[in-house]
Amino acid sequence: MKKHHFIMIPKFFSAWAIAFVFLLLACSEKSDKQAAALNATRQAPPSLSVDVMIIETDQVDDKIYSTGTLLPNEEVELRPEISGRVVGIYFEEGTLVKKGQLLAKIDDSELKAQLKKLTVQEKLVKSEEDRQNQLLKINAISQEEYDIALNQLNTLEAEIELIATQIEKTSLITPFSGTIGLRYSSQGSYVTPSSLIATIQQTDPIKVEFTVPEKYVGEIKEGTEVNFGVVGTNNLYSAKVYAIDSKIDINTRTVKVRARSDNRERTLKPGAFAKVEVILKTYEDAILVPTEAIVTELEGQKVFISKGGKAKSQKIKTGIRTERVVQILEGLRPKDTVLLTGLLSVEEGVQLEIKELKTPKLEVDITQPNISL
Repeated sequence: MKKHHFIMIPKFFSAWAIAFVFLLLACSEKSDKQAAALNATRQAPPSLSVDVMIIETDQVDDKIYSTGTLLPNEEVELRPEISGRVVGIYFEEGTLVKKGQLLAKIDDSELKAQLKKLTVQEKLVKSEEDRQNQLLKINAISQEEYDIALNQLNTLEAEIELIATQIEKTSLITPFSGTIGLRYSSQGSYVTPSSLIATIQQTDPIKVEFTVPEKYVGEIKEGTEVNFGVVGTNNLYSAKVYAIDSKIDINTRTVKVRARSDNRERTLKPGAFAKVEVILKTYEDAILVPTEAIVTELEGQKVFISKGGKAKSQKIKTGIRTERVVQILEGLRPKDTVLLTGLLSVEEGVQLEIKELKTPKLEVDITQPNISL
């Protein structure tokens, strides 16, 4: 018969053993949870928080920019055609005048006296010519005698016509409707054909003259649309090209171009400095992205798009470029989601967290030039 040996454990020691076992089990469970969390972290790559925009088509104009000067449609310096004393000024400075309106009058009393004298002489000579003609018909005088009388009449009539023309020139008449400028002569002053009375300008329509590089001459034609702005106002005015210079300036390699613009309100003044944009071509359904969305590499250019929540690089071909936006010719389609931020740290396939969906303004400022790539 076998003997069984029993070890007697004190009661207080048995309680400590049970507590120790439970402590070991708790530590083991916590260690398993930490290991599982660490594995999960290693398996799920970190996400990148970015701002994005959804591609939509928009209209864009291929433009070139220049500077120019506003010119009146018509401009004339008003000077007398004959010398004499001014006896009348019939206009107010800076007012509108109509075509054919009398502006100034030069003394014509002497010319009228000469005309009266010649008119009396004409009657006598005309009577003599009639009498000589009757005598010629009955062969009472020779043809030579009649020709002398006729020549005297023709000469006198020519002198009368000359004096009448000089009298007409004593009246300074408006050649076209427009705005008259400052007056440079006064009533009672003696003027000559070199004396300036005033200037008159027709400012509706108004012209804008500017230059364009010779490489664009072939793209600018009569009727090409032009927009321009002037100093002191934020308004944008439109005009159409009506004339292109026939030669290229050899010093600047540019060509002068003129366009006309409506100026019914007469807010545009000749001589004003103008910022001009010329629309060469309009693209109706262009894909535009902000310049900051484009990444330049040795192989070319690309953007990052969000596809299935992950980053994907996309090679692109660009067109019109401004300071703010770039036209995409190849590589993107409408509704594509393009990354705007995080481009320095983004990698192919990284998980994306969209922080903000932006709709940037893609309008082009008139002061910023386009660059065709």
